[in-house]
Amino acid sequence: MSSVSVVILAAGFGTRMKSNKAKVLFDISGEPMICHILRKAYDISSDVSVVLNYQFEEVKEAVLSKFPNTKIYRQDVENFPGTAGALKGLKFSKDKTIVLCGDMPLIKTEELKNLAKSSSDLTVAVFKAKNPHGYGRVITQNGEILKIVEEKDANESQKEVDVVNSGCYAFDTEVLAQILPKISNNNAQNEYYLTDTISLAKTSGYKCTTVLVDEQNFMGINDKFTLSIAENIMQDEIKKNLMKAGVKMRLPNTIYIDSRAKFEGECELEENVSIIGECFIKDSKIKSSTVIESSEIYSSSIGPLAHIRPKCEIKNSHIGNFVELKAAKVDDIKAGHLSYLGDCEIGSGTNIGCGTITCNYDGKAKYKTIIGKNVFVGSDTQLVAPVKIEDDVIIAAGSTVTKDAKSGDLVISRSTQVNKDGFYYKFFGDKNVKK
Repeated sequence: MSSVSVVILAAGFGTRMKSNKAKVLFDISGEPMICHILRKAYDISSDVSVVLNYQFEEVKEAVLSKFPNTKIYRQDVENFPGTAGALKGLKFSKDKTIVLCGDMPLIKTEELKNLAKSSSDLTVAVFKAKNPHGYGRVITQNGEILKIVEEKDANESQKEVDVVNSGCYAFDTEVLAQILPKISNNNAQNEYYLTDTISLAKTSGYKCTTVLVDEQNFMGINDKFTLSIAENIMQDEIKKNLMKAGVKMRLPNTIYIDSRAKFEGECELEENVSIIGECFIKDSKIKSSTVIESSEIYSSSIGPLAHIRPKCEIKNSHIGNFVELKAAKVDDIKAGHLSYLGDCEIGSGTNIGCGTITCNYDGKAKYKTIIGKNVFVGSDTQLVAPVKIEDDVIIAAGSTVTKDAKSGDLVISRSTQVNKDGFYYKFFGDKNVKK
């Protein structure tokens, strides 16, 4: 829709979040809530603006890091507070301007398209509220809006109206440009309100109508309780779509999946799995209580109780219980249990024994471990990076490896075992001697 501009209002303090962080930066399914709204906005327009104030630089950075073409404005809240005040000084270049709230991460693209398609001069997105208390009531007649009455100003019959204002609008851009300067702050809060555009537009003879939207999709996030509700809703949708696309899940209500994660082929997730960050998983089984972060998994079995930290690439491998990988690139290996493999590359056919550690950090810097193909790493081995193990090497159990090994080597690094005859009885005394 090349003729549509979108403006997202995200200047509020979000005081009910009880946090120093801007409300729109709170994560939902892995991304700040404003990023979910921006993605939907870009589905219908290439001209997207965001109006900010509180934590301006932090929110600006978060927006532009993901959506670099977004226009950023700072609201002059001292002189022009309120939702209409947020639009002061903005440039409107398209035929229609849609105004959205920055705390509605569940908005759907199709509903925005319906809002944009409206032929009226001013269209308000409304929904039928299960509990309309606190919302502005939308009073209509013959399909047109007569007025929007705030809760505190509504009489008893108006309070019975369940059609309420979502806070999102579609304006003919020329109409908006004409009526915006006419909005005053002559009210108890001394703020400039977009709801005043209704009466001003009607006074000027413009057509004002509504578009019915889903209450859940236009739910605003006001506190951390509603944040949790929104995340549950989004998680249910993410998992439903993935299961319909072929991903098998065991006890899906216990699973967490980041909104940026992608799956391909035959994939299975067992209970209590967490997929965090921009993961790609193909033809793999992720077993119970495993955490995968910002990594790529191909044709592998991971877990149970494994932790795949960021920047891993795992192919054709078995990574077992209580195994942790970080920035590891492995192909066709086995690491059955109780190992840490960080900052490493491991070749095909290699077996990593229980208790193996790549010692990648010396207190100042991280170093890399490279292990070749067909290497047998015995249990309780420490590989002190930087170190390179070539193909076809055996490392004996209990070894601390500090030097490179060439193909064909047997690596043994152990202290000499000493058995002290009779020491048990000397240490504990005769009372512990078995009769």
